Amino acid sequence: MAKQHQSKILIVDDEPNIRHILSAILRKDGYLVQSADNGEGALKMMEEDTFDLIITDLVMPQMGGIDLLREVLQRRPGTAVVIMTAYGTIKTAVEAMKMGARDYITKPFEMDEVKIVARNALDMAGLVKENRILKHELGRRSACDEMIGDSRAMAEIMDMIERVAGSRATVLIRGESGTGKELVARAIHRSSQRAGNPFIAVNCAALSNDLLESELFGHEKGAFTGAMAQKPGRFELADGGTLFLDEIGEISSALQVKLLRILQEREFERVGGTKTIKVDIRLIAATNRDLEEAVKKGDFREDLYYRLKVIELHTPPLRERIEDIAQLSKHFLTRFSHENGKKLKEVSNEAVCLCQGYNWPGNIRELENAIEYAVIMADERCEELMPEMLPLNIQLAFSRNESGVTA
Repeated sequence: MAKQHQSKILIVDDEPNIRHILSAILRKDGYLVQSADNGEGALKMMEEDTFDLIITDLVMPQMGGIDLLREVLQRRPGTAVVIMTAYGTIKTAVEAMKMGARDYITKPFEMDEVKIVARNALDMAGLVKENRILKHELGRRSACDEMIGDSRAMAEIMDMIERVAGSRATVLIRGESGTGKELVARAIHRSSQRAGNPFIAVNCAALSNDLLESELFGHEKGAFTGAMAQKPGRFELADGGTLFLDEIGEISSALQVKLLRILQEREFERVGGTKTIKVDIRLIAATNRDLEEAVKKGDFREDLYYRLKVIELHTPPLRERIEDIAQLSKHFLTRFSHENGKKLKEVSNEAVCLCQGYNWPGNIRELENAIEYAVIMADERCEELMPEMLPLNIQLAFSRNESGVTA
């Protein structure tokens, strides 16, 4: 009950008498109550304070209860809304509940009815909030489950993920190809408040500039040959969530300008369109290019570069985290053995040593491919991965190192 008595309630009604009566009833029950005489005023109050429950009249001049409900659901989705309505508009109140209102009160109302509806709405909102917090905490704990390794380099990466996840800042992930940059981006998203919303990934190097522009911003019907229907872009699809742009250093100058505008204004137009679309996204970008050098050469905009690197993370190459190779190899072995119906359960010490002596120019992706190759080529009865099962280039590189020849 103590929690309920701390709850803040906002009454919205254009009739002073209704505001006065409701405020008196709810204050007597221990709630902190404020009031507004119209929807616009309520929204201004919401910008300055947080309310647990809003009780609003359905019919008001200018902004009615339905419009206010829509705004509350968008701006403060955790706030409970109760609609007040006359008997003749109950059907509309029911529709409001389908939209997301917690309940409705009919006029003229009974004092006990107001108390019960308010208490139930606040209780339900509290449960939803607790559930959301619990899910978020569980998500934070599991977000780095795929980040395998106990090395100091991995500990530093996971610490950075924890630090930056709660902010809205743009993140630039730097690192060699195959070091798990997308994995880091996904972990940031899963650890953030946006975890329940979309994570959309785009490889900027995989598409031509024209296709990439359409992919990112969408297009209108008839915008170009083959545009048979309107198509939303990845920025729209990621609204409320995270957009991951891999190989950001490969985008054209024209797209750099558009991307800069989105980072500054959070708005854009579809290809061939004139309607401005606003989005709420967190942008995470990644590259293995030397962007500083690209800026010097004029290939990459300096202002965009600084917009992207508000927070910068570096994914270490596998040769700098040799102590993680055994754990990573076992992880890949378990996965591919299951996928291929093999009995392999362990990576032999000899195979681990061989892998630790290799330079891994392709990083984790190359190790993953090497273990998959070994599993596929292994005998059906084999239960341990041996050195001779690994790709020949890895065996030869190790042999050269052993004989004193630089690989």
